[in-house]
Amino acid sequence: MNSRRTFLRSAGVAAATAALAPRLAAADAALKGRINHSVCKWCYPKIALEDLCVAGKGMGLQSIELVAPADFATLKKHGLSCAMTTFPTIDGPDGKKLGTIERAFNRTEHHDLLGKAYEPQIAAVADAGFKHLICFSGNRDGMDDETGLKNCAAGLKKLLPLAERRGVTLVMELLNSRVNHKDYMCDKSAWGVELVKRIGSPNFKLLYDIYHMQIMEGDVIATIRREHPHFAHYHTGGVPGRHEIDETQELQYPAIMRAIVETGFKGHVAQEFIPAKPDALASLRQAVGICDV
Repeated sequence: MNSRRTFLRSAGVAAATAALAPRLAAADAALKGRINHSVCKWCYPKIALEDLCVAGKGMGLQSIELVAPADFATLKKHGLSCAMTTFPTIDGPDGKKLGTIERAFNRTEHHDLLGKAYEPQIAAVADAGFKHLICFSGNRDGMDDETGLKNCAAGLKKLLPLAERRGVTLVMELLNSRVNHKDYMCDKSAWGVELVKRIGSPNFKLLYDIYHMQIMEGDVIATIRREHPHFAHYHTGGVPGRHEIDETQELQYPAIMRAIVETGFKGHVAQEFIPAKPDALASLRQAVGICDV
């Protein structure tokens, strides 16, 4: 009797596995492979990195980003990369952090300390075999755009010889200064593109955040088509509200993703919305499907 029960149980498992296999294969094949999918960890504070790795891998993510080098081993354990490493910080003379969104490369008095913060981070990214490290302009605080361009270029050029040798690209994020980051300097694509041109290195580019730039200037698809050589990475987010990128918001992400694909882009697109629905992972899975064109 026990042998019979064991046989029936085993046969049932085998049958269930056989029935499930085509669906698993179909799920694996469901992603088209034209978009390299990533997600920003900070949007999921209640989900442990280990759990996000397991869930993300299961839905076709290739990367979990904006994590620190200390997290790289966890990502690698699950066969994931970090498409964009988070920024390092260092204490300024006043005890306040430098390297943050608000206090970064647009002030010459920050450059030496930022170098001390960024040099080991560049090395850690390179040692892990990853490619991109985020950076910021800093806030205006009364500074004009031209001075900000000159200062950012001067500070970043000090780091670029090391970045070039190690194969790491420093990537400045475009952020909105209307809703989320009041007074941030790198808040328009034209300013960022001009900075890329002045620096003149393939190891400095921009992170084009679709959510932020929709708020600041719109014209997303035309900007991507025109300026894509200056963009190393893309972030998503629903407008308004920075929540799910579904039918509740104004951006048409399938069309935007098709425009990105048409440029020949081979980098990553990262989901950076804050889930408003109870099942955050279901929202993430939905977003990956929306962007997989």
